[in-house]
Amino acid sequence: MKKLLVSLVTVASLFMGTMFADEITLMNYAQPQEKAILDKVVARFEETHPGTKVKFISVTGDEYSAKIQAALAANQLPDVFYLGPESVRMYADNGKVLDLAPYVQNVEGCDFNDLYPKAVDSYRYDGKVLGQGDKIYALPKDFGPFALAYNKDLFKKYGIPLPNPNKPYTWKEFIEVCSKLTKDTNGDGLADTFGTGLNIHWAFIQFVWGNGADFLDETKTKVTITDPKFTEALQFWADMTLGGTVDGMKFNPVTPSATQAQSLDTYQRWLKGELGFFPAGTWDLAAFNNPEVLKFDYDLIPWPVHTEANKTATYRGGVGWAVAANSKNPAAAAELALYLSADREANKMYAELDLQIPNLKSLASAYTGKKGNPANRQEFINIIEDTGRSWPFDYTYSRQWYDSFYVGVQKVLDGKMTAKDYCAAMEPKMQKQLNQALAKANRNKK
Repeated sequence: MKKLLVSLVTVASLFMGTMFADEITLMNYAQPQEKAILDKVVARFEETHPGTKVKFISVTGDEYSAKIQAALAANQLPDVFYLGPESVRMYADNGKVLDLAPYVQNVEGCDFNDLYPKAVDSYRYDGKVLGQGDKIYALPKDFGPFALAYNKDLFKKYGIPLPNPNKPYTWKEFIEVCSKLTKDTNGDGLADTFGTGLNIHWAFIQFVWGNGADFLDETKTKVTITDPKFTEALQFWADMTLGGTVDGMKFNPVTPSATQAQSLDTYQRWLKGELGFFPAGTWDLAAFNNPEVLKFDYDLIPWPVHTEANKTATYRGGVGWAVAANSKNPAAAAELALYLSADREANKMYAELDLQIPNLKSLASAYTGKKGNPANRQEFINIIEDTGRSWPFDYTYSRQWYDSFYVGVQKVLDGKMTAKDYCAAMEPKMQKQLNQALAKANRNKK
C-alpha cells in the first residue's frame, strides 16, 4: 500500500499543470534516436496548433509500465500514451481510452488512410472481438514483424543453394539444410556451426501456425494445445535439439545442446556467424547492419511450414498511441496521436535509421529499395500485409494462461516428457486460467 501511495504521488507530480485545455501530456519510452525524431514531430504539431503546448514525458522502458499502471489507478492517465494490442480490451471496456475514429479521418498533413490497414486493425475493438468494428482505440506507433534471417556467407561456404525468398521451406527441407549447416569444423567431435538456435518464447509459435494449429480456437475461448498438429509442432521443435524424425526422415540435432547454449547464447552465436538461421525483427537491423557487430551477409525468408499445403505465419508486434478518455482536449490529443503515427518526415527518418518500418504504405518502396542487408526487406512488408498474426493473448484479458505453457516445457525440450503428454497435462490448467480471464472480461462489460 505504501508503494502504491508513493506511485500515485509520483504520477500526480508528473502530470501537475495539465489542467488547462491547451496543454497536452504525452508519455512514452524511447531510445535517444527515437526521442530526437519525436521532438521534431511535437514541434511541428505545436507550430500548426497555436496556443497548444505539449508536455512530453519520456521515461525508460523499465519505468514505463509501473508509471502507466499508477496513472491508471489514480485516473490520471496522460493525454497520449503507449498502448499495446493486448491491453486494448481492458482499457476500452473500462472506459479509459478514447475512440479515435471520429477524430483522425481528415487531419491536414497526416493521411490516416496511408497507414497499413492491418496495423490499424490491431487496435479496433467492437466490444466483443479485438481487430473488429469501427472503433479504433490507438494508432500504430510501429509495427514489428518478426522474420527469419539466414547467414548467406555460411550457405556459400558449405555450397548450399540460397533459399527462395518467396517460398518457405517445408519442415523436411528445413532440416535437410540445417543438417548440412551443422558441422564439426575442428575435428573435436563437437559441432562448431549449427543449422539454427531459437528461443522457444519468441520462435516456437511460428511452427505451430506453420502446421495449421494454434493455442486457441476461433472463438478465442478454448485452449487447443492437445490438437495433434500442435503437439506435433512441439515435438518437432524439441527434436531439433534432441534429434528425431520428420516425415519419415531421421535426423541428428541441428541446434546447440542445452550445455552449449549455456556457455554461449544463440544470439551471440548468430553474431559470430555460427548459425545458419536466426530470427530478425525490424528493430534488429540497426545492429545487424553495423559491420562491427555482424561481419557476414544475411537476408530474410518466410518461416518454414510443415507441408506445402500449410501457410507460413509469424507474429506482428508493436505498440500504439492511445488517448485518455478523460482528456481535457480530446480533439487535439487525437490529432497529436495521428501526427506521431503518420507524420511523413518522421517515418522517413525512422526508416533511414533502421529503427522501424515506416507506418505509411506510400513509403514501402523506399524502404524495400534500401541498399545493403537485408536485400529482401519485402518479407517484412509481406508479414504486415498478409502472413503476420497477433499474439494469442492479445485476444484475452490476461496472458497468465499463455505464460503457463512455458513454465514446464523444458521437460519436453530435454526429452524427459513427450509433447503429447505435456500438452495433455497443461491444457486443463491453461483452460481454467483462460476461463478466469474471460469471466473478468464479462464483468467489466456489465
